[in-house]
Amino acid sequence: MKIGIGIDTGGTYTDAVAYDFETDALLAKGKALTTRENLADGIRRALDMLPPEMIRAAALVSLSTTLATNACLEDKGGRAKMLIFGLNDELSRYDAEEKYGLKTASVRLVDTFGSADGLAVDAPDWDAVMREHGGWLADSDALSAAEVFAVFNGAPCEKQFKELAAERFRAPCVCAGELSSEVNVLIRSATGLLNARMFPIVREFVGAALADFAERGCAAPVMVVRSDGTLMSSELAENRPVETILSGPAASVLAGGSFCDRDDYVILDMGGTTTDVSVVRGGKPVAAARGIRLGGWQTSVRGVYVEPFALGGDSTIRAADGKLRLFPRRATPLCVAASRFPQIKPALAELLDRGHINRFPLHEFYVLVREPAEQKSYGSRELALIRALRSGPVMLENLEEAAGIDIYHFDGERLESEGVIMRCGVTPTDFMHLAGDFGAYDAEASGLAARYLLRCLGRADTPDELRRLTREAYDMVEGRLYENVLRVILAQRFPAQFGDGVDAQTEFLIRESWEKRGEEPNGLFRYAFGTKAALVGVGAPIHIFLPEVARVLGAECILPRNAEVANALGSLRANINAVARVDISQRVTSGGEMYYIVHAPTGSERYARLADASEAAKSAAETAALREARLRGASGTLRAETYLERRGASSAWGQDVSLGGSAVSEVEVRLR
Repeated sequence: MKIGIGIDTGGTYTDAVAYDFETDALLAKGKALTTRENLADGIRRALDMLPPEMIRAAALVSLSTTLATNACLEDKGGRAKMLIFGLNDELSRYDAEEKYGLKTASVRLVDTFGSADGLAVDAPDWDAVMREHGGWLADSDALSAAEVFAVFNGAPCEKQFKELAAERFRAPCVCAGELSSEVNVLIRSATGLLNARMFPIVREFVGAALADFAERGCAAPVMVVRSDGTLMSSELAENRPVETILSGPAASVLAGGSFCDRDDYVILDMGGTTTDVSVVRGGKPVAAARGIRLGGWQTSVRGVYVEPFALGGDSTIRAADGKLRLFPRRATPLCVAASRFPQIKPALAELLDRGHINRFPLHEFYVLVREPAEQKSYGSRELALIRALRSGPVMLENLEEAAGIDIYHFDGERLESEGVIMRCGVTPTDFMHLAGDFGAYDAEASGLAARYLLRCLGRADTPDELRRLTREAYDMVEGRLYENVLRVILAQRFPAQFGDGVDAQTEFLIRESWEKRGEEPNGLFRYAFGTKAALVGVGAPIHIFLPEVARVLGAECILPRNAEVANALGSLRANINAVARVDISQRVTSGGEMYYIVHAPTGSERYARLADASEAAKSAAETAALREARLRGASGTLRAETYLERRGASSAWGQDVSLGGSAVSEVEVRLR
């Protein structure tokens, strides 16, 4: 047998599979809770469920993860700072935060001069740069640099700053030009800054996996699924974590092809934190039309078309404004937390007995996930909470008693966003325990918290009301799935009208159609949203919620066998594919003579003849593609397919006019 080991680490569960490439057979599988405080524990427990001899004999290990996806959606990550060279306007002029995710607190501008053709370059006074920005840069976990004309001039300022940062700050630094050839410097900057924020998240994940496989005697190459469904080496993933922001969703799309033989289908991958929606049309996955936009970040990262939204088994459910409400923020389910911390259940019972109700969710707990690397940047209340949590979870109700913190004046958002602390609260997973659809953890804790929610809503604490509350929670989750499936389908069918989202009127009709489902139509209007595409559900909780959504849409519902480990399986269907593009621009001298500029990764060079420029561009593109393929983990003899794309137009006299072009080189390597 030729065995592959696939691992997928999500926000809630870590899955592992052993797969026989020669017979396309699943040999073994394992599932364990993702341990945020130490990812290695979750990976180890999942791998412990696979036969050790299969792990030792593996020819390939492939990893996928939604950790970066979740971090983007929850605005989590390391503290990162960026310098942009050559941009001398205020970022606010470009709506940089709203359009690209670039917050002014994380970005500063350094004025340099250069030319758009890349032939003229300029460097700043580095001593002056350090005097002005050095103290600010030092207070960060990672750094990044972008340069306005980097695509054309080889990014000299970025490279010099990276060397300076390594020497002066001992912090990892990423050049935005190494990640992207996007002309728009703000998109490149957002990609670079997000990459820096993702360093600690992806490096911990990859490092934990590498250490575990080494201990088990597995010598197979370890690869990571990129957002476009191709593979890169684990070493490259640690340096380019931004390229994994849709790693898990891409793996689920790869798996979908083995689960469904329809030409048109929608894949819904529901995890603990997010649900990812992908589309297959005519048997081919739909690709993103532009760089991935996620959690407010507009990146240049290319990927499969995936619409993630914040809904999962660990989404927070609270009582608010007299109703049960579903919130996007992830919380550890109380049933899970109570299984780990025995003091949680008695505290919930005591709160229920006292009947103390407040506008704050008093039944929720804070748990310490990790000790911060340094504490000087935290306020006194934040440090007091960290000290209190070292002894165990603290209920919001008891925050003042345990840590001397007044809940009316405390904001734990930064500690949560940086992954230092985690909330534990009521989630769909808790209601799944109450409904009997899932029973791995402490259902009694879920019941105590749900009864407290009944108290907050002013409803009777009876078994019938508890069952109704559970049905309401299910209905909220199903409704959120329904709304987002329709949003994606409308965007695919009518991209001009709904490509940037549905308007308020359409959103109202979608919600009304869900609320009125099952009712006899009356009056002037019949609600009739539907689709002929099949709905394919993957992920552990999806089988509970998707059938009702498919029924209302009149769609076929496919819940595949082994769907709960779909991403781990999908990670083993990916290959290495590296593409490099080198542009050729055409210019005219003041004397009317034509010349051409080749914008290679090493810098721009001028040529008098298009033929010479084309050959230089092809050579540069092939060199770049082969280098990238080896960086991604390819070995042995490689072959590149290289071709020219001409750009041209027709003159008013009907003549064809050359406008330059591009050399494109592609290297593909199958690992299975």
